Amino acid sequence: MARPFLLLVLLWTLALVLLGSIVHATESSLACPDWPTCFGTMMPEMTGGVFWEHLHRLWAGALLLLFPAAVMLTRRAHPDRKALFRLGLAGIALLFFQALLGGLTVIYRLPDAISTSHLAMALVFLGIVTVMLVRTAPGVTERGADPRSDGRLAWRVGCWITGLVFLQSLVGAVVRHTDAGMACPDIPLCLGRVIPPLEYPAVQLHFAHRVLGVALAVAVVMFARTILTRSRDAFSRRLAAAAAIGVVGQVLLGFASVAFRLGVPWVSAHSVLAATLLTLGVAMAAHSWKRAPQ
Repeated sequence: MARPFLLLVLLWTLALVLLGSIVHATESSLACPDWPTCFGTMMPEMTGGVFWEHLHRLWAGALLLLFPAAVMLTRRAHPDRKALFRLGLAGIALLFFQALLGGLTVIYRLPDAISTSHLAMALVFLGIVTVMLVRTAPGVTERGADPRSDGRLAWRVGCWITGLVFLQSLVGAVVRHTDAGMACPDIPLCLGRVIPPLEYPAVQLHFAHRVLGVALAVAVVMFARTILTRSRDAFSRRLAAAAAIGVVGQVLLGFASVAFRLGVPWVSAHSVLAATLLTLGVAMAAHSWKRAPQ
């Protein structure tokens, strides 16, 4: 029962990332000007921006109930897995800290640093849930990296993909929260040039996000090719193929987001696909940790 519940939490978290992106894209972030209530009540009229903002809060509130339940079920199913339980406790603490960041975001009227940290902590929590889900698969122990050379390779590739996607997501969050999303309004050039004039901070941020995005795509595709040609593990190969396809789609969604003037469907899909790519990287690294004999 623990693993299905963890899978539910994982999908719930991805949906929460999607809702958070919709809230920002629809300019609903301050539709509820107070916190934790919305216009002084927990059940406001769900219309306009209030619908998206309060739905996001309710969805996050449900996660505060779902994840501790998943941790307890995991503890019951794996009483000897102390490290796994401690990871779950860290995830619970992170959830409450994340809720606090969400409140501060509203109270202090969307400060860029807090809003960016809010997304960063969401991705860290997503990584924790992914590790718990993968590490509760049958035959998994807590100790050691997979001694096979292809196992060590998959572990390194997973870590690299996770780190690069996390870094790029942070840059993207800064671009979003500083309203630099249309600093380069043309595609594939930026202000009509391959390298735009970089005297304006918004252009610097936007252009850096584009350059990092292309570099990330090339790196992930190369990593995936390495796994597909050198690894014998079917699960790692599937994750690598999904990451390669996903990162190409991510670049196209980034272009579409600019081409369609930050349209809600495009930027929201762009955000949730980034979170999905991070999940794939974490899953590959976690899966490649040493497995018990079958």
